[in-house]
Amino acid sequence: MTTAPRKFLFVSIDALISDIAWAVAREGNDVRYYIGNETERSIGDGFVPKVDDWESHVDWADVIVFDDVLGQGDQAERLRAAGHAVVGGTAYTDRLEDDRSFGQEELKKHGVSIIPFQDFTDFDTAIAHVEKNPGPYVIKPSGEAQNIKRLLFVGQEDDGKDIIHVLQSYKAVYSDTVKQFQLQKRVRGVEVAVGAFFNGKTFMQPINVNFEHKLLFPGDIGPATGEMGTCMYWSGPNRIFRATLAKLEARLAQEGYVGYIDVNCIVNGQGIYPLEFTARFGYPTISIQADGLSLPVGDFLHGMATGTLTQFKTKRGFQIGLRVVVPPFPYNDPKTFEANSKDRVVIFRKPNYEGIHIEDVKLVNGEWLITGHTGVVLIVTGQGISVKQAQAQAYQRVKNILIPNMYYRKDIGDRWFEDHDKLHSWGYLRES
Repeated sequence: MTTAPRKFLFVSIDALISDIAWAVAREGNDVRYYIGNETERSIGDGFVPKVDDWESHVDWADVIVFDDVLGQGDQAERLRAAGHAVVGGTAYTDRLEDDRSFGQEELKKHGVSIIPFQDFTDFDTAIAHVEKNPGPYVIKPSGEAQNIKRLLFVGQEDDGKDIIHVLQSYKAVYSDTVKQFQLQKRVRGVEVAVGAFFNGKTFMQPINVNFEHKLLFPGDIGPATGEMGTCMYWSGPNRIFRATLAKLEARLAQEGYVGYIDVNCIVNGQGIYPLEFTARFGYPTISIQADGLSLPVGDFLHGMATGTLTQFKTKRGFQIGLRVVVPPFPYNDPKTFEANSKDRVVIFRKPNYEGIHIEDVKLVNGEWLITGHTGVVLIVTGQGISVKQAQAQAYQRVKNILIPNMYYRKDIGDRWFEDHDKLHSWGYLRES
């Protein structure tokens, strides 16, 4: 329990922040939770107290937490200007994530090397570009379409023929959905992200180094998802951080940004190449990070929102988090969800909830039931002095869970062993 219980108002579009709201409530704080999307409003029922609007609760709250971009930065900015303690972005930081090209241009403006890219608004022009300039590319939808993670496609062929085939397919199927997209030259190397929390004035320490696993199946096979799991550890500022996020510190301070910001990169022996920003909490990243804090989550959010926390203590070693999902994830198929997953009970063989974090679930008469529509159910975490210890704890905890048709990746963290050797030899993980 926190030493001084506080009042927290969580404001969400799609119920992403449920687990953190639940954690803050369990610490003894007074929590109110608003979900904008009507189809998601049952998520978190029974775990967190809900409200039907959020504006009328602003003056009640000690801390207001926004969980996404997509325009929430405007709201957070307005409330901060009125004197409220707010965790959330600004119109500028929202745009860093929502507008891929803007994010890349901002990196370039601040002296960060970027991978060549080009924006397109029609598929025929993009196909002609690849035919004229053959090579491996990555297709990245922009705007709201970038939330459909399976549309991101990483080309494998050096002549770009696979990219041409995919663009032709997207033209036939997604012309009404994908209004703008980016073709980025593919760079081969190790994919690694660095992120840090910002308190309105400066980056808080330590930073977070994380390795995401985005494809559905073990071995990085199958469709892209938002995230299937992450391996991470806490660190002092390293070479990757100093070459990327650190260069934006003055700009973020000028904005008064409060929250987490992360940049995903490809690195190799030739350099560090940023791919994209996440200018908000990551999901399931924030739930995994919360388990690594050595202070209550409520105290952490309050210190960040008020600018009073600059250094915080974390647990030693590594953290692993994996998503437990059910059909139709990662696809949007209401009929499949209704038939196979809706209101199914989450069964725990033993009443042990350590390292268990909620996503699209509700609590009814003591039972955890699947709700929402996406099929993301739980995040299961583990930690240890070594990656193998963290993996062992996480996967042991998964064995305690029984859900009909559940699936998850069994290799979260395996990349670390090869990736670490490369990153170490290139000198990118050294703290400086």
